[in-house]
Amino acid sequence: MDLKKEIRALAQKKNAVILAHNYQNSEIQDIADITGDSLELSQKAAATDAEIIVFCGVHFMAESASILSPEKKVLLPDPNAGCPMAEMAEVTDLIKMKASHPRAKVVTYINSSPAIKAHSDVICTSSNARKIVERIDADEIIFLPDRNLCNYISRFTAKKMICWEGFCPTHERFTKEDLLAVKAKHPDAFVMLHPECNPEVIDMADAVYSTGEMVRFAVATKEKKIIVGTEVGMIHKLKGVAPHVDFISASDSFICPNMKKINLEKLYTSLVQEQTIITVPDEICNKAYGALKKMLELSF
Repeated sequence: MDLKKEIRALAQKKNAVILAHNYQNSEIQDIADITGDSLELSQKAAATDAEIIVFCGVHFMAESASILSPEKKVLLPDPNAGCPMAEMAEVTDLIKMKASHPRAKVVTYINSSPAIKAHSDVICTSSNARKIVERIDADEIIFLPDRNLCNYISRFTAKKMICWEGFCPTHERFTKEDLLAVKAKHPDAFVMLHPECNPEVIDMADAVYSTGEMVRFAVATKEKKIIVGTEVGMIHKLKGVAPHVDFISASDSFICPNMKKINLEKLYTSLVQEQTIITVPDEICNKAYGALKKMLELSF
């Protein structure tokens, strides 16, 4: 059986749109209808007339798609594909922190659970976080769950940033020594890193970009060689949009095991069985949607 042909035929038959995050395996990216970052994918899926969204990513991404498209059936091919960073924020702890900082507004990274989103004032992405922090009406900001993104934003604002102690294990593993080693092998390469990296690594970058910004930079740049400091799946995406550039992964450790859980077999089974269905309770969904809507209002 040709799985790729079967998957495409099933998707057409069931009026399903297949989404693949930039960190997915190359075979998944290649078969998807749309590739991109988590919010971009959810927004584009919401704009289609598809009845089924198959989200090849991790749990919070499928949940975000469900929040933005409650009328559609959202499938996650592997229900065990979670996000350790998102799991580092508990609602009870957030409620306590809000009580300790009554004047603060809560800005929450998209990499979070629906329940955390529902207790937030506004959501942000790595590309618009600086803008959201500056535009929200508060001098104190509780930012969660990523301390590295929070610390990065702190460099550009006079507001008091109260950083949650969460992090992405995949980006956290990347060290100054790792970057020095790859730069020694490629001294002529431009270095772009994701803001989920730790501060001492960020200090060594030529540029700090979200995955979407990396794509736009790659398309427009005259650089011939670029070291990419984020999950290795991004290299496949970048080569697809800028084949003239030599992209080098910053480290062999840049692999998210959760992002790699989905393969063609699981995607096929998900479409056949229409599993696993991801839903968000109405009360949480409505509040989380309000925080996402606030982000869109502050982004323009």
